[in-house]
Amino acid sequence: TPDHCLTSLDKPEYSARPPPSMDPARTRWFEQEVHVHEGSLRAYLRGVFPSVRDVDDVVQESFLRVWRARSGRSISYAKAFLFQVAKHHVLDLLRSDRAKPLNFLGDLDALSVIDAGLTAAEHTSRQDKIRLLGLAIAALPARCRDIIILHKLQGLPQREVALRLGLREKTVENQIAIGLKRCEGFLRKKGLNSFADHDLR
Repeated sequence: TPDHCLTSLDKPEYSARPPPSMDPARTRWFEQEVHVHEGSLRAYLRGVFPSVRDVDDVVQESFLRVWRARSGRSISYAKAFLFQVAKHHVLDLLRSDRAKPLNFLGDLDALSVIDAGLTAAEHTSRQDKIRLLGLAIAALPARCRDIIILHKLQGLPQREVALRLGLREKTVENQIAIGLKRCEGFLRKKGLNSFADHDLR
């Protein structure tokens, strides 16, 4: 497995190839066995991990890790090793993103744009509703809250939410249903009886 080489590395400026080497055989091996798979690696990353923001960085980091791993051992199946290294790196990135608290205040602010057709009283009522909705979402368990924010407020499809958070799509679907039910219950306790799914759209 490539786990032994998945250490923190200084990230260089993007290049399609690793740093120059004084070892021509090693450079030739990399060109013939690793670099030739750049296009298929990019296609794989975009197809399996559509939420990855910078595929160039992932490709370069994967190349560099394979390059460094090759200095200490022989690699029999370079393409499989490259794809495994890339997969590990992406999953590390996704776990890191998942660990960061999601800020949904901006998403809720977008709901509060003044509608010229609303009276002052209606606008105030809407602002109160949005404030309570924010409290309802904040009260959800962490995983459920992240899923609701990503799917309902940021508009990501269930499949992409599942990939980003490292969950099964069925789990995401169930958590959405649970989150909406809990939000509805929270708002009803606060005296807001007109809550519906479309309030999160």
